[in-house]
Amino acid sequence: MKKSLLFAFVSLITATMSLSAQEAKPRPNIIFLLADDLGYGDVGVYGQQLMLTPNIDKMANEGIRFTDFYAGAPVCSPSRCSLLTGLNSGHATIRGNATQQGGVAGKKGKQTVYRANISSTDYTIGNLLQDAGYTTSLIGKWHVDGYDSLATPLQHGFDEFSGWLINYPETYASTYWPDKRYRNGKIVSIDENKNGNKGYYSTSLCTDEAIQFLDKQKGAEKPFFLMLNYNNPHSPLDVPDYAIYKDKDWPEDMKTYASMIYYLDQSVAKIKDYLIKNGLAENTIVFFSSDNGPRSENTSQLAAVADFFNSNGSLKGYKRDLSEGGIRIPFIAWAPYLKDRAKTTAVPAYFADVMATFGDISGKTAGYTSDGVSVYPYIKNTNLKAEDRFLYWEFFENGFEQAVRYNHWKAIKRKNKLELYDLSNDLGEQVDVAKIHPDIVKKIEDYLLTARTESPFWSVK
Repeated sequence: MKKSLLFAFVSLITATMSLSAQEAKPRPNIIFLLADDLGYGDVGVYGQQLMLTPNIDKMANEGIRFTDFYAGAPVCSPSRCSLLTGLNSGHATIRGNATQQGGVAGKKGKQTVYRANISSTDYTIGNLLQDAGYTTSLIGKWHVDGYDSLATPLQHGFDEFSGWLINYPETYASTYWPDKRYRNGKIVSIDENKNGNKGYYSTSLCTDEAIQFLDKQKGAEKPFFLMLNYNNPHSPLDVPDYAIYKDKDWPEDMKTYASMIYYLDQSVAKIKDYLIKNGLAENTIVFFSSDNGPRSENTSQLAAVADFFNSNGSLKGYKRDLSEGGIRIPFIAWAPYLKDRAKTTAVPAYFADVMATFGDISGKTAGYTSDGVSVYPYIKNTNLKAEDRFLYWEFFENGFEQAVRYNHWKAIKRKNKLELYDLSNDLGEQVDVAKIHPDIVKKIEDYLLTARTESPFWSVK
């Protein structure tokens, strides 16, 4: 009896100490790696057959891969606004790349374009993690500043920023070889690219800057958040060389596109390897995703590339479509403590969920508004089933369109007609089943009555 009591006492003390150790463990560092116009089918673990993405695939196989994850919108600015603010495109400040009315005028090449920008009252994931005590940095593409010089990452929760901004055309990423860069409030020169030289590929530049930031975090008392936004494989098609594809019997555009993804994949490896070799990996969670579907512009050149590689997989549509191919994206979470979990989850989720997810990870679960929920529980336990909820999108370039994901149902409403697809057996959205499921149509139509607020920049008419 005494031995049993002693054993029970020791077990209780051990369990208490173990629990205390877990509670005392520092909050995880967070890294978010974002590709640009990378299609759902452009990555090996999502079905790519021709291009190789071994490092992204390894991250997925060691971590958690979401099969049903979505961008915030089918184009860049509104998608990134949703990611940054936790608001879907029915509530976010930015709902398109260019406004329909109002906005601030600026130049895009020789064109005058009107844009909205992230507002001074928008609360971002940078603000959240800064308020939670994290050191924050953003590197690369921002694309929510419009033509407002006071809408940079430095005003929206990021301690450091190095990259390019729409409002500073000398830094604008119409080239992969920029000779100017906006760095912490100043325009700096990239000497290797002066006078039209191609000495420093922007992908390599972003990765090097990221490693410089990580190097400063070794031994730091505060956790860190790094958002690393690459341009690859957004047009224009450009790359230092054809890398592993130089001997492929492919057209030049195809070799260029594949090599752009190769350089992206190599950069992912460099970040991950640095974390492991420098002791930062054990308490860091890394996310990898894309901002929308493939095919940067609807041109014959880029359509040929997307079709050659089957960049949208078995999905219908491309960038600028609310069909699955325009908004369903790769989403991977990697951390050493996830290695023993199941490798995939089919929980439907989207960019609006990132705010709540980061709040969950950092311990800051109040003080902000979000249209999303935390997906961290589904990362830690992939057997966890999701509650039914509505995911919402709206888009204006093709006339006012809305889309809803509800359980395995997908609805697209355009010109006052609602199409309904059963994604459980029709991932390609080929058969409209609205007429045979009036109960689901009614549920979604009722939701759409409350799904959005009016915008001063975009009109439903």
